[in-house]
Amino acid sequence: MQKRIEHILSGREKQITPEEKVRQPLPHQDFRFANPFIVLHHMGPEEIVPGGQLRIHPHPHRGFAPVTFQLQGEGYHKDSAGHDETMHAGDVQWMFAGKGILHSEGPTPALLQKGGIQELIQLWINVPAAHKWDEPSYQSATKAMQPQVLQQEGVNLRLASGSYEDKTGPLKSFTPIISIIGEIQKGKRVQFTATPGYWTLLYIIKGAMNINCETINQYNLIVFEKGNDEIIITAEEDMQVLFLSAQPIDEPVTAKDNFVMNTKEEIAQAIEDYKDGVFGSMDY
Repeated sequence: MQKRIEHILSGREKQITPEEKVRQPLPHQDFRFANPFIVLHHMGPEEIVPGGQLRIHPHPHRGFAPVTFQLQGEGYHKDSAGHDETMHAGDVQWMFAGKGILHSEGPTPALLQKGGIQELIQLWINVPAAHKWDEPSYQSATKAMQPQVLQQEGVNLRLASGSYEDKTGPLKSFTPIISIIGEIQKGKRVQFTATPGYWTLLYIIKGAMNINCETINQYNLIVFEKGNDEIIITAEEDMQVLFLSAQPIDEPVTAKDNFVMNTKEEIAQAIEDYKDGVFGSMDY
């Protein structure tokens, strides 16, 4: 049976650094978390002027996985665990912060020099309390490494993580998380299937679609009921979507600054640890 829509959350502009703003549909004033999905930031599309210096400076993370989907342009990632990588359009990176890491990101030097369009989505994906103090780790997957699912003419959807249609995405997580991203041409009908009991979300990156006899436009995040298993959409324009479905983590969540923990005391400890240099240092 078709899933009922519980929330339609608009992406509101949020200033995350003095130079950078994003659209943030999650968390939202009408809906906080779909644990393990804590934050969704959509940055851009933004025109990079040739000769720019844009970069998000080193900042700490603890207790969750920042996951980045590069939509356009080129992204450069560097962290205090020694990972250093360039992402191209269609690539995905899954950085697990664990007990603590410093992270810096931004357009590549080449893109800054020549100019161009930069666009990405970053998710904050929570992990169970038992893994929050694990060692940091890093994974990435090029566009070509992500298997095609829901295949038909005019539909290009790629599986980044989890299992779907007897295929497995290249990126691994502590709890079951299915992430599918890609493009659907105007007029095409697609039926997603989700496990009953899981949190299931659909973000419209661009375009518009009809679902449950309702038109929903770009920059909106749809949160579905946990019951039932079918989501049927029809593209009313050429569109790009991110489908997310995950086993809930039924634990308390306390999120502040760049930390996602279980208690306020753990957040306070993370803030003090950062001030005390526990997260180390890095050049960028």
